[in-house]
Amino acid sequence: MTVDEWVDAYATAWRKRDSDAAAALFTEGSSYRSHPLQEAHRGNEGVRSYWETATATQDAVDVQMGAPVESADSRRAAVEFWVRMRNGGVPVTLIGILLLRFAEDGRCEDLRETWFFESDDHAPHDGWGA
Repeated sequence: MTVDEWVDAYATAWRKRDSDAAAALFTEGSSYRSHPLQEAHRGNEGVRSYWETATATQDAVDVQMGAPVESADSRRAAVEFWVRMRNGGVPVTLIGILLLRFAEDGRCEDLRETWFFESDDHAPHDGWGA
């Protein structure tokens, strides 16, 4: 799996709120740190459990992913995301960056994300994600 394929699959899993599809993108020993000050979610089951909880209140999820920036060997990448959705019935925008490290089979073994959560529906600015 290429980095672009992984990013597309991640976005699709989020749009569909599919925790099984999300978990399948990660190695069994993976670390998924959804917030820099919180403990990492560990392995496929940790990712699945986190996604089930995190996406449970989300609806009308519009995920846009930027163009990934990759290392020469494609083992590390960074990618922006811009998500417009309803969370608990309220329009919100979630803007952030995923820092990724991949195993040789293309699954993610380490994800760290940082994000901003804003009230209301905000469209990406011109040039975002390029």
